[in-house]
Amino acid sequence: MEQYRIRGGNRLQGALKLQGAKNSALPILAAALLPGGVSEIHNCPQLSDTRRTLDILEHLGCGVSREGDVVTVDPSGAYRWEVPAPLVRSMRSSIIFLGAMVARFGRARLTYPGGCELGPRPIDLHLCALRQMAVQVEETGGDLWCTAPQGLCGARIVLLFPSVGATENILLAAATARGVTRVTNAAREPEIVDLADYLIRRGAKISGAGEGELTVEGVPRLCGAAHRIMGDRIAAATYLAAAAATGGSLSLCGAAPGTLAAVLPVLEKAGCQIETAGQTIALRAPERLRPLGVVRTMPYPGFPTDAQAPFLALSLLARGSSVFVENIFESRYKHVAELRRMGGRVEVEGRVAVAEGLGQLHSADVAATELRGGAALVLAALAAQGESRVSGAGYIDRGYEKFEDSLLSLGAEIQRMPWDEKAE
Repeated sequence: MEQYRIRGGNRLQGALKLQGAKNSALPILAAALLPGGVSEIHNCPQLSDTRRTLDILEHLGCGVSREGDVVTVDPSGAYRWEVPAPLVRSMRSSIIFLGAMVARFGRARLTYPGGCELGPRPIDLHLCALRQMAVQVEETGGDLWCTAPQGLCGARIVLLFPSVGATENILLAAATARGVTRVTNAAREPEIVDLADYLIRRGAKISGAGEGELTVEGVPRLCGAAHRIMGDRIAAATYLAAAAATGGSLSLCGAAPGTLAAVLPVLEKAGCQIETAGQTIALRAPERLRPLGVVRTMPYPGFPTDAQAPFLALSLLARGSSVFVENIFESRYKHVAELRRMGGRVEVEGRVAVAEGLGQLHSADVAATELRGGAALVLAALAAQGESRVSGAGYIDRGYEKFEDSLLSLGAEIQRMPWDEKAE
């Protein structure tokens, strides 16, 4: 286990190039398994989750190479239709291979996926949708066995919740299925649009991505293509919040302001000056942050659940009360206990957290237990006075590319180092 040692109190200032989106990269890489030519994926972030995804592709028999931020996947040699349990359990997003493997091989075997513990995240929507597409699903001993003896067929699917993962699995399964698939209440996230754009480049026939009503006309086979992954809007929200928390200024390049339409007004409510131009977002923090008001996480285009933790940490640097309502995951306040160790006053009741900002935090040794909560603790440590240690750096590696290097370039005092158990 590794940790960050952070001396807080420095204003983050400067310019930063935004990484490619993790939540686009993972399904796009899984989609590279679909039959067809070679895929060249640009702006692919170097994260522990993308490394695991590439490991899965290699295990399945794909040719995989990386040069800088460009990943090349040749699916022609793929032959395995089972993924080892350790690879599946290492990340929740491994479930996205279900639709891709059934489409490619007519069968798939996976154990139930792992990832950050954020409360129940059932995959019943995924399985229900695949069953409607003529997939037979058996659940035995913690394993999922999926087969499509007659091949995948288009279907009329109504999602009870606009699940991002279920929508992605449907897209992957439907791209080469027989007939037409229509999805009502599909997820509208920009990452869904990015995945659809990639598949369209490969010859898929998809319309309605990002609009809630998706239509996919299956084609017999896809082709190869090059695609550039969109900028990571959650990483963008995190870095902007960090600059605001430290009273600094940041110019973020490679970000699409439109994908942050629910985030930027919250920063402005806190008193930050925001300017956008093309793919650049510039932020200048005020001398004193104002409360954030009421922040409700919602499916896109609402405020993203993945940005809740960093913004809760930000609210503690304001003076006054901010309220957070978590509408996506049940257990997404695990970072609160650690923020309290830093002097944060936060009360949680069910899905609601009330943060009483005092305008300051103090240093402490804290532990990350999941990705976004870990980023929130780093943000808090950057703004706190004194030296803090944040253990569990590996969680943060799942979603932020070269996190400490990016922060160092903005003037942070942060060092990655081994965790010293004796010092605890």
